Amino acid sequence: MKSLKGNEIQPDSFDIIGFDMDNTLTLSRMTLDDEMGKLLCQLLTKKKVGIISGSAFNQFQKQVLDHLPCRNDSEEEKNKLLSNFYVLPTIGAALYQYRNGWKQVYERKLTPEERDSIFAAFDKAFAETGFAVEKKIYGEMIEDRGTQVTFSALGSQAPIELKEKWDPERIKRRPLLDKLKELLPDFTVNFGGTTSIDIARKGIDKGFGMKQLASHLNSSIQRIVYVGDGLYPDGNDAAVIPLGIECFQVNSPEDTKKLIHTIIGVAS
Repeated sequence: MKSLKGNEIQPDSFDIIGFDMDNTLTLSRMTLDDEMGKLLCQLLTKKKVGIISGSAFNQFQKQVLDHLPCRNDSEEEKNKLLSNFYVLPTIGAALYQYRNGWKQVYERKLTPEERDSIFAAFDKAFAETGFAVEKKIYGEMIEDRGTQVTFSALGSQAPIELKEKWDPERIKRRPLLDKLKELLPDFTVNFGGTTSIDIARKGIDKGFGMKQLASHLNSSIQRIVYVGDGLYPDGNDAAVIPLGIECFQVNSPEDTKKLIHTIIGVAS
């Protein structure tokens, strides 16, 4: 894994670039800014791009897809560019591609029994760890996303300024995550965004998503590089590290912009 120091990325060494979304392309659950939108559209002229996150597909639309300037191109140009763009919601449990509109390639939904066991585990984990649920919750605290269940300590719609202050070192969530791992050995349990924990079926994680993307594109996994802010232990980006691909740790969208500038050959 590399941090961003100088021009360490070699654009000719890969065909596909995978990005995390929150705190990598955008601030947590915030919309794509104009500069990042333009950079992504430029990147799509040179590389295939996959965005993978714990969010559901509709959140990708709200944060990223509805804010790409190339979506306003002619149908021919839009299809040419966006045909290089792939979306992997809920840490790779689903894959979408653009073919005259966004089309689902696959989806690995949780069964009703699996969802019930996850919700029951949260009740037990809260009791056994003494986790204190916040008095003020914005939106859903435990959200069923179909292919994944996500816990958001302040709620799924909490203001970003509150989220960033709540658990930046992941200390408050650690006992809860460890207990959930103990209670749910047949599931993948990871830290998600700034206040969240993501739970998916065992074996479904961002490493799985990147392998599925490479397979779908008839490419080697070694032709992928990955960029994310959660490459720390139990972070939901860390699952890509065992793939042996080149990974770049970023700490903000501004870091990511510098990296994209290097790839497309534009001075930052």
